[in-house]
Amino acid sequence: MDQIIVRGNGPLSGEIPIAGAKNACLTLMPATLLTDQPLTLTNAPRLSDIRTMTALLQSLGAEVASLQDGQVLALSSHALTSHRADYDIVRKMRASILVLGPMLARDGRAEVSLPGGCAIGARPVDLHLRALEAMGAELDLRDGYVHARAPSGGLKGAVVDFPLVSVGATENALMAATLARGTTVLQNAAREPEIVDLARCLRAMGARIEGEGTSTITIEGTDSLHGATHPVVTDRIELGTYMLAPAICGGEVECLGGRIDLLSAFCEKLDEAGISVSETPRGLKVGRRNGIRAVNVTTKPFPGFPTDLQAQFMALMCVAEGTSVLEETIFENRFMHAPELTRMGARIEVHGGHATVTGVDGLRGAPVMATDLRASVSLILAGLAAEGQTTVSRVYHLDRGYEHVVRKLRGVGAHIERVKEE
Repeated sequence: MDQIIVRGNGPLSGEIPIAGAKNACLTLMPATLLTDQPLTLTNAPRLSDIRTMTALLQSLGAEVASLQDGQVLALSSHALTSHRADYDIVRKMRASILVLGPMLARDGRAEVSLPGGCAIGARPVDLHLRALEAMGAELDLRDGYVHARAPSGGLKGAVVDFPLVSVGATENALMAATLARGTTVLQNAAREPEIVDLARCLRAMGARIEGEGTSTITIEGTDSLHGATHPVVTDRIELGTYMLAPAICGGEVECLGGRIDLLSAFCEKLDEAGISVSETPRGLKVGRRNGIRAVNVTTKPFPGFPTDLQAQFMALMCVAEGTSVLEETIFENRFMHAPELTRMGARIEVHGGHATVTGVDGLRGAPVMATDLRASVSLILAGLAAEGQTTVSRVYHLDRGYEHVVRKLRGVGAHIERVKEE
C-alpha cells in the first residue's frame, strides 16, 4: 500500500492543469446506454473510479476504449449482453446506480445492486427509485438488488418533485426521461455544473431538455438518441483543492481551465479569508493577500459552498487568525478528518454537524490516515503548511478523485512524494 510524504513548504509558484470532472464523467459514461450509436467523451480524467465505471459498463456488454492516454473515452452500447449490474462491481462506487435509469428507459428492464462507496454518511437511493416509479417503473427490492421493469410501451412522462435536492437522483431521472413517452418535469432538481454538463451532452445526442442549471428541468421524451462527442466539464472540486494550495502555503498559482462561475460561493469565502482570486485568459490565478482570516462556512447544494471542499477548507482554517465554524448540512459523518488534523496540532471541536476551528500559529508534521477521498487531500494540504514531515496512509482514497496529485503539486514547488509503505 502506498503512502504520501509531505514536508513543510514555502511559497508555491507556477501553474496546475485542472482535469475533467470525475463526478461529471461518471454520469456521462452511463449515457452511452441510452443509444446504440457511439458516444465519445473528451477531457476525461484518469482515475480509479473511471476504471470502475468502465468495468461496470463492459460487464453489461458495452464497449469502452481509452484513447490519448485516457483523456478520451470512446463508448458504444450497440449490443448489450446483460441488464444486471453485479454487486462485486457496484459495491466499489455509489455512482454505479446511474446505469439504472438509462437501461430501464432503453430496454425496459434492469437489475442493479444497491451501491457502496465512501463511508461519509447515509446516501439512500430512494429518491432515484421514487422518480422512476413516477414514470411508471415497477420496482422490487430483493436480495440486495433493485429489480426494475418498465410498463409495456416504456416509461412515461411525469412530474417528479424531489423532497430533497439530490444530484444522483436528478441525473438518473434526467437520463431516463429522455426516452420516456411525453413530458417529464423535474422539480427541486439539482443545479450543479455536472447536471448542466449532462444535459448538454444529452442534447447533443438528440434529447429535448430545457431548464438545466435551474431547479426545474423539463424533458420532452423522444423515441431514440444518437451518438455524439462531448467534452467533460472542468472538475470544480479539483480546482478548489488546488486553489487552496497557495492559500495555505503562500505564493501564487494559476489553475489552468478554472472558472469562477463553477465555484462562486467558494471564491467568496476565499476572498473573506484574505485570498485573492483573479480570472486569466487560461484559468484562475490564486494568491494570499496578507494573513489568513477565519471565516464561517455552511455547506449547501450548488450554488452554495460544496461539501466536497469542506475538508480542504478546514485545513486552511487550522492556520487562520481567529475562530471559524464549519457547518456540514449535506452528509452527517463528514468530519472524520478532524481527529487526523488534530494530530498535527490543529484545534478542532466537533459537535454534531458543526466543527469549531481555532487557528494556531503552525501545524506539526505527523503520521495521519486518510478516511475518505476529500479527507485524504485535506491532510496533504495541511502537511504543506506543517513544520516537519507528514506521512499520509491509505491514499488509495486519493486515486478515486485526483490524477497525478504528486506531479501537479511538485510542479509548483511542493515537497511531496509517493512511496511504498514499509
